Amino acid sequence: MEFTPVILVHMLSAMGAIVIGGITLGLKKGTPLHRAFGRAWVVLMVTAALVSFGIRTSGHFSWIHSLSVFTLLAVAASVFAAVKGRIRAHRRGMINAYAGLVIAGALTFLPQRLLGHLVWQAIGLA
Repeated sequence: MEFTPVILVHMLSAMGAIVIGGITLGLKKGTPLHRAFGRAWVVLMVTAALVSFGIRTSGHFSWIHSLSVFTLLAVAASVFAAVKGRIRAHRRGMINAYAGLVIAGALTFLPQRLLGHLVWQAIGLA
């Protein structure tokens, strides 16, 4: 597998979501800045999740695509909760979605994954 435009968009949006999400979680909740960063984070998360469906091994989806489905559902449910004023559910859902993002990011460094293979090869361990 090689770096394609789809993989690049997926990777950049996921990395942006890790940064923006971390900042958002650290901001004072309910402020206009929190909401602006939160909206940017949602866009990045949805982009990363949707674009991931264009990344397939031998033309097939893998188990990791289930994380994209989870992400889309979790983000949608969390946004809906915020709109309805259910802030506890919103907070819990967004934290879970962010945790899923970080876990998925960590999994990309497994040696059999594209990015992981490149990193391990670059440091001489693969």
